This record gives sequence, C-alpha cells and structure tokens, in this order.
Amino acid sequence: MTQTSNRFFDEIARLVNDATGAAQGVKREIDTVIKHQAERFLNEMDLVKREEFEAVKDMARLAREENDALKARIAALEAKLGAGPGNGSPI
Repeated sequence: MTQTSNRFFDEIARLVNDATGAAQGVKREIDTVIKHQAERFLNEMDLVKREEFEAVKDMARLAREENDALKARIAALEAKLGAGPGNGSPI
C-alpha cells in the first residue's frame, strides 16, 4: 500500500509540475500577444515619442525667448527714433 501511495503522489506531483509549466508558457504567449497588440495600437494612433516632444518643447521655449528679445529690441529702436506704434509708424 505504501508503494502504491507513493507512486500515486509522484504521478500527481508530475502532473501538477507539467500543468504549471504549461500555464507559464501560456502566460508568456498571452503577454507577447498583448504587447504586440498594444504596440500596434499605439503606432496606429500616430503618437509622438517623449524625446520628440521634449525637443519641440525646447525649440518653442527658445523661440519665445528670441521673440521676447526681438520685441524689446524693436521697442528700444522705436523709442530711439521717436516713432511708437501709435505715432504714424507703419508697424
């Protein structure tokens, strides 16, 4: 009886071990499918990558700074000429 019982439990342990391995394989396969589907969805959405967004954000900041500097320069030149925006100036 002891020998039969041990063999029975050995078979159960082997089946559980095989089932665990199969479940892990299925999990990996599902993870791969979900990852590929998510990547395809994001590519179809035509989203901007973080690096590209940051680069454009920096370009916009620099353009604003340059614009402010040019406004100040124009104001100084107009003050120097005595021609303000409301004094008949073409600007």
